[in-house]
Amino acid sequence: MVPTDLDTSLVLGARILVVDDEPANLKLLRLMLQHAGYTQITLMDDPRQVAARCRQAPPDLILLDLNMPHLDGFGVMAQLQHLDPAPACPVLVLTAQCGQEVLLRALNAGANDFLHKPFNRHELLARVHNLLLAEMARQRLQRDRSTLEHLVHEKSDQVHRLQVDVVQRLAHAAELRDTETGAHVLRMSQTSALLAQALGWDDPACELLRHASPMHDIGKIGIPDGILRKPGALTPEEREVMQTHTTVGAALLSGSDDALMRMARDIALNHHEKWDGTGYPRGLAGTAIPESARIVAVADVFDALTSERPYKPAWPVAQAVDFMREQAGHHFDPHILHRFLAVLPQVQAIRLRHAEPTPLGAAALSMAPGAAA
Repeated sequence: MVPTDLDTSLVLGARILVVDDEPANLKLLRLMLQHAGYTQITLMDDPRQVAARCRQAPPDLILLDLNMPHLDGFGVMAQLQHLDPAPACPVLVLTAQCGQEVLLRALNAGANDFLHKPFNRHELLARVHNLLLAEMARQRLQRDRSTLEHLVHEKSDQVHRLQVDVVQRLAHAAELRDTETGAHVLRMSQTSALLAQALGWDDPACELLRHASPMHDIGKIGIPDGILRKPGALTPEEREVMQTHTTVGAALLSGSDDALMRMARDIALNHHEKWDGTGYPRGLAGTAIPESARIVAVADVFDALTSERPYKPAWPVAQAVDFMREQAGHHFDPHILHRFLAVLPQVQAIRLRHAEPTPLGAAALSMAPGAAA
């Protein structure tokens, strides 16, 4: 059903293209249309120029003769159909040809309406008005659709930003209970995104991984402090409890169809699985482990090895690299580790940009007289 609230001036201001090889017919049609109030009328007597004209300035309606030299009306419609994009405007065929065969051929060629010559002025104007009314309504619906799509896109962006904010806050909540620092999470997430890019992931997927990877240890929220913050080695029973942070994290992140939350869940559950199947919690092996978790495993272990912790000093990079090479095919996906080593200079740059802050006491000591001694 065509909306009835379209502005009359909008319809009368529509762009009408009239194509006929007879100057008298063009003059007559222009007078009829102008007398009815239409203001934007273009006349063309050479059908070979119609396609180029429509490409440069698409009309809202085409009045088209069929019998013309060089290129008939069927040829004109064929050319219009091959334009990219093809004009969406209606075509009203005006012709002296009669018969059902001609009518069907014109409609199949792309015509929207058909009028025999000689035609009645009132019938012509009624058909022009109805076709333009429908075309203006189509254009308005298209504009409304574009506006709605823009609003939906804006809302989607807002929802995504909110989700990222929630993820970051949850990750920070886990940091507050763990011995790991925010700088570690930042380095690990950026390294994960860098490694994913080196593996051929597209930009949106890399960005998704950058936001999802900080949630890898969110399940530590559910681990008792006596185990989580224990300075010494864990007992077998305590280690078993500690390992449940993977399933606790997955449970916290489950139940959402959002891509970010699904990836965060996969990482939280599987980042301690090992390529040879000796990891936990499910003992997955090889490509049964989600690639996102395999990437995070490499980034997480490297940064943990090269960072100082209350229970260990930082390893030199060369020592960490040697260890990780030994673990290719055991702990780590060999292909992912190979790509990681290829981007190691960029990983080092990330480490420098997000180095651990110097403790206030250490900084004061370094500036004290005689500290160097």
